[in-house]
Amino acid sequence: MTGAATSQATTVGAYAITRQVGGAFADVVERVTAALKAEGFGVLTTIDVQATLKAKLDQDVPAYVILGACSPQLASRGLELEPDLGVLLPCNVVVREAADGIVVAAMEPLAAMALAGNEALAPLATEARERIERAVRSL
Repeated sequence: MTGAATSQATTVGAYAITRQVGGAFADVVERVTAALKAEGFGVLTTIDVQATLKAKLDQDVPAYVILGACSPQLASRGLELEPDLGVLLPCNVVVREAADGIVVAAMEPLAAMALAGNEALAPLATEARERIERAVRSL
C-alpha cells in the first residue's frame, strides 16, 4: 500500500501505543526500525505474519510484520530486578497494512511490566514507555 507520508495522532491504549502513518509498507518498516534505533532499541526479530499465514494456512492477509525490539540497557536492568522478565521481552512492535494507511502499534511497557507484579519495575517501564512513545510519535 502506498500513500502520502502523513501521520495521524498517536494514541496510548490499555496495551498499545498506536499511530497510523502514510507511505509504502517496506518504507514504514524501515522508518520504524530507525526510530526505535534512535531511542536505543534494536530489532532482534522480524516475523512476517503475512508470509507465515500464506505458507501455513494458504491464507491471504494484508502486510503484517511483528518487530521484536529490545534495549539491551533496559533489558539488563529489568532482568536484574525480575529474572523471569524475559517472558515479556522483547517489546513487540507491529507494522500492518490497513485500508487507509499503515498502522504502527507498539507494546505499552507499563501494562506489560504490571504483569510481573514487581513495583521496582515501574521506573524502568516508564522509561521504556517514554522511549517507545517518542519513537512512534516521530514517524
